[in-house]
Amino acid sequence: MDAKLLDILVCPLCKSPLVYQKAAQELICKADRLAFKIEDDIPVMLADEARKLSAEEVEALR
Repeated sequence: MDAKLLDILVCPLCKSPLVYQKAAQELICKADRLAFKIEDDIPVMLADEARKLSAEEVEALR
């Protein structure tokens, strides 16, 4: 994932910064508790395709 791209990407819903999870290939929005997948180095920033995070996953990010 390109570092410059990560610097400018924000959550499409709330405009919060995203956390890059390299192992899972996801961008995480802590505020909305959503994970946006990355396919072939392209972030899929569609709210309908985002995965909802469990309470345990959100707590692990803190």
